[in-house]
Amino acid sequence: MASLRVFSTNNYQSPLLPSSFSSKPLISSPRFVKSPSRRSPIRSILQFNRKPELAGETPRIVVITSGKGGVGKTTTTANVGLSLARYGFSVVAIDADLGLRNLDLLLGLENRVNYTVVEVINGDCRLDQALVRDKRWSNFELLCISKPRSKLPMGFGGKALEWLVDALKTRPEGSPDFIIIDCPAGIDAGFITAITPANEAVLVTTPDITALRDADRVTGLLECDGIRDIKMIVNRVRTDMIKGEDMMSVLDVQEMLGLSLLGVIPEDSEVIRSTNRGFPLVLNKPPTLAGLAFEQAAWRLVEQDSMKAVMVEEEPKKRGFFSFFGG
Repeated sequence: MASLRVFSTNNYQSPLLPSSFSSKPLISSPRFVKSPSRRSPIRSILQFNRKPELAGETPRIVVITSGKGGVGKTTTTANVGLSLARYGFSVVAIDADLGLRNLDLLLGLENRVNYTVVEVINGDCRLDQALVRDKRWSNFELLCISKPRSKLPMGFGGKALEWLVDALKTRPEGSPDFIIIDCPAGIDAGFITAITPANEAVLVTTPDITALRDADRVTGLLECDGIRDIKMIVNRVRTDMIKGEDMMSVLDVQEMLGLSLLGVIPEDSEVIRSTNRGFPLVLNKPPTLAGLAFEQAAWRLVEQDSMKAVMVEEEPKKRGFFSFFGG
């Protein structure tokens, strides 16, 4: 039976883990060092010995989308956004789900949202009044497009969101390093509005055929809009079902969509608990596997890195002495 191993190209260890943490490496990265005789691969274990280096021009405007609802876009936005803030980068997360926002709930900030972008456009408040600063990490801010069940102005669309992003770039306290846009489900007007100002996209999908068909359609729409830097996060992966051939492997998903792999998030029951508490996974102590996977995805996003999924044969089980007698 074949099992899945994931290979990455970065050195990473969660800030939640002590420096003396030693276990079998979860992520190994093939590195090559020049030597007089030959080039030998060096596999590095998880090490947090440096801050991730920010690649590209700032601010990085990233839209997190999927097409299909319920695959984990908002959960990804909350956890990746807070991971970026914990790495020391300034982050503004925009909930672009018009009338059905949920990002404030996952972050535990629902009682602090007094103004939205609609009030800013109408002149009822300033932009800094609509930004909600997280008390746990002051370099993370939330901005909601509208209040639940409220109606948007007829003229609100992609141009309005571009104006908003430009306002964030030129605000007196400085431009953020990352502007992350939580895209609504579907491919209607809300989707078009959310992707308009973005120059990068993170496509969240699950290993089922319905999500993959929608993800493939969304990939084409993103490319038509001029967004070429598209990476993929495969969410809710269960290795037991993959081994039983009841779920597609990450390698199968990557071959079907043809996208660079940003992260693989395992199925974790702690996601529901963290959502109900308004406490993202990446803040849990001790960390969960899903929380660590989100942190690793955020690290790769900073450095514009990717990972590779490959299938390797499992090591054969060691046979005991009585196996000679058929045991």
